[in-house]
Amino acid sequence: MENSIIIFQKLIVLFGFILIGYIAYKKKWVTDEGSSQISGLIVNVFNPPLIIMTVIGTKSRPAAELVMVDSVLAILMFVLLIAISPLIVRMLKIEEKNRTIYSIMLIFSNLGFMGIPLIQAVYGQEATFYVAMYMMVYNILFYSYGVYVFEKAKNKSEEFHFQLKKMFNPGMISCLIALFLFLVPIPVHGIIVNCITYLGNAAVPLSMIVTGISLARSNLKEVFMDKKLYEFTFWKMLVIPAVVALIHKNFHLDPVVTGVMVLMLGMPNGSMPVIMAEDYGLDSSICSRGVALTTILSLITLPLVTYLI
Repeated sequence: MENSIIIFQKLIVLFGFILIGYIAYKKKWVTDEGSSQISGLIVNVFNPPLIIMTVIGTKSRPAAELVMVDSVLAILMFVLLIAISPLIVRMLKIEEKNRTIYSIMLIFSNLGFMGIPLIQAVYGQEATFYVAMYMMVYNILFYSYGVYVFEKAKNKSEEFHFQLKKMFNPGMISCLIALFLFLVPIPVHGIIVNCITYLGNAAVPLSMIVTGISLARSNLKEVFMDKKLYEFTFWKMLVIPAVVALIHKNFHLDPVVTGVMVLMLGMPNGSMPVIMAEDYGLDSSICSRGVALTTILSLITLPLVTYLI
């Protein structure tokens, strides 16, 4: 119950930043181009230090065996989502042409922008290192399996290939640096730690502001009238995390590692599927509406999911 209250309070703060972004766009204080540039800064400049902070910005660090368990759970989580995504879209009777979009939305959530600040709020800064493991698996799968799914939808191609260049983006590189510093605890000078900390701390409010801008660009009437998205959100953000949480209780795993996985499953949709859908000429409006609705409803769903942990 206590964690649910913490999550709710943290979400209120994050939604305050989202509201600022929403108002800023409506007031035309920021343009579409400006939003795109801010997003680029977040992904390439501010988010990487936020991940590295999880190792150098704390005196305590997760035990090696817990990191190993966390890494295995991260892989299992994505395997589970990939396995059940065709079943979910068929059960929801999603149109054939939109099944790829819904499958991708189910698998690839907003782990970085919302995952890191929420995990940090509930479990402390050292626990955010666990999120880095999920982000590494996310990056590998998004630019391999994700590309394969989009290629198949666009060109009816069954060819499977990696986008190796895109996979090694600043986020992935920062995860690898964090992992290296965890395995080889090299002393880092205080000045460097301060620089990384200042940059990393800017990521959270900026990420939420950009999310607010994204909501402001959406047609909220269309978002709230989309019945399929409500059904999808119910399964993605409540049913699946709840079932996994109940299963985990029978294995008596570390509560922090378990909590991180369940919260990762309950995260709202992220922006990467929107960008990829646009690149492949698919209907990105569904992704955009999904980001808007799941982000708004996460204010309700995430505290409920946390209550089950």
